[in-house]
Amino acid sequence: MSKLAQAERTQNYAGTFVYERNGSFSSHAIWRRVEEGHLQERMLQLDGPAIEVVRRDGQVQCATDGLTTQVDRQGTWDERHLDVKALSEWYEFRLMGESRVAGRPAVALGVLAKDQHRYSFELHLDRETALPLKSLMLSDKGQLLERFQFTRFEPDAADAQSVRQGAACESVSLKDAPRKVDTAWRSDWLPPGFVLQGADVRPSPVSSESVSWLSYGDGLTSFSVFLEPLGDATVSDARSQMGPTASVAKRISTPEGDVMVTVVGEIPLGTAERVALSMRAASQ
Repeated sequence: MSKLAQAERTQNYAGTFVYERNGSFSSHAIWRRVEEGHLQERMLQLDGPAIEVVRRDGQVQCATDGLTTQVDRQGTWDERHLDVKALSEWYEFRLMGESRVAGRPAVALGVLAKDQHRYSFELHLDRETALPLKSLMLSDKGQLLERFQFTRFEPDAADAQSVRQGAACESVSLKDAPRKVDTAWRSDWLPPGFVLQGADVRPSPVSSESVSWLSYGDGLTSFSVFLEPLGDATVSDARSQMGPTASVAKRISTPEGDVMVTVVGEIPLGTAERVALSMRAASQ
């Protein structure tokens, strides 16, 4: 796993991969290049419209409409800042043997959740580069939730031209990186191993209120909590699961009035619901 994280930060490559989520498939081309300490990545959807995204050091530089954030993340294990020693408290790492993906020898590695609050992974790491050629996210019952799998992989094949944005890729303004700021909210309960990674307050896109955002992670997966004052608005609780992504919205009461708490992330639905119900104003 340490080699995997290092390879993601230093290895150039080009290839094509398939992405499966909730029974839906899509195929994509990817070019990834590290130059002068900066990581440039370009992705192009091969099915339907030629949807494109270009990132530099993890920040989106340009994008065309439609590329989902879930697919945008695939393959970027470097952003998870893998710490095997810390992760081993919550996951069991198990060698599963040899495999072959995209015509290349690979080593299969199980990353098995030790409790019901997180999902397991099956990784097939390229023997030459240690990069993940195939990644499966699995439920506690072994159900496939998400698949990322290369069908073509070429190390050192991405040149400077290949990672430049296309004419239809529109530049986007960079968002501030997640910050760890004082927050007016706290949680009475979190899944073991999950810690606060960032917090922010931003204007609501649908009202005059501000939305508080908190991000929690265990080093391998993460979820976000959004809290917005409701005022006189009438809204209903909701819960849904789309592949590995749970979404739970709960109305809670605080001394300052009712607030809608929304939890979104790649955690089981029951865990997301428990997190939502545990949110409290810091003053409580």
